[in-house]
Amino acid sequence: MSSVCADMCQCKNDMGLSSILYKLLKNDGQDLPQGQQALGAPPVPPGLGCPCRSRRKVVLKSPHITCAEASVVLAKTLTFIKNVPCFQALPWDDQLTLVRRCWAPLLVLGLAQDKVDFETVEASEPSILHTILTNGPANVQQEMGHQHSPSAAEIQIIKRFLVKCWSLDISPKEYAYLKGTLLFNPELPGLHCAGYIQSLQQEARQALNEYVKTIYTRDQTRFYNLIIALSMLRSISAGVIVELFFRPTGNVNIDDKLLDMLCAHSKAQATRKINA
Repeated sequence: MSSVCADMCQCKNDMGLSSILYKLLKNDGQDLPQGQQALGAPPVPPGLGCPCRSRRKVVLKSPHITCAEASVVLAKTLTFIKNVPCFQALPWDDQLTLVRRCWAPLLVLGLAQDKVDFETVEASEPSILHTILTNGPANVQQEMGHQHSPSAAEIQIIKRFLVKCWSLDISPKEYAYLKGTLLFNPELPGLHCAGYIQSLQQEARQALNEYVKTIYTRDQTRFYNLIIALSMLRSISAGVIVELFFRPTGNVNIDDKLLDMLCAHSKAQATRKINA
């Protein structure tokens, strides 16, 4: 019973005390609330100092190792994209839209393929009291908003996806078809060739289905399990991927890197045509 109580969220129990403290410090000791008036003090902004395990901020345990591995996977992902002929046939704007919106799930899928595992530890964050005392109550939300570390719950989504992929023992060909399904997403706004992109996604899924039926003749549910695993990536934010794998090394402007990759490949294509 005691262990259950220890895991329970104490947000509601602590909110009254936090509100009183916030009120006291906000007024700098003036107009102190008396009796039940303190209970009506404005609550602390949601999420600040919450002891819930799922909301606690976490960071990589070995950032230099894991970030280096993630950078390698990103490079492989970009190489995969630029080597897909159908992708290169799309208009420039569509290429840019697809890469900007799909690089994060493709990266996580690449982490699964390369068996990149990682551990996190709780981030050391200043308490609300420390933040109020050092920056003033008016700057609490601003200062706490500068803490970019993802939450334990967000990391758990990534970990669950990796474990799911590893349990399925996905083959390289299956990974390639899954990447094609992710890359050619016709639902993104602003696409000029949404119909053609949808047909490319359907081709990738059909190729995956046919491959699974040929290789895994006794497993009637494998294709659906792969698609279900892929759907888990919808809950993973690109911002979380940046903060977890790239901010520790200061390499947070992924958009520039993606743009550089596309521009470099386009220039290389133009050069080959001229030389031909």
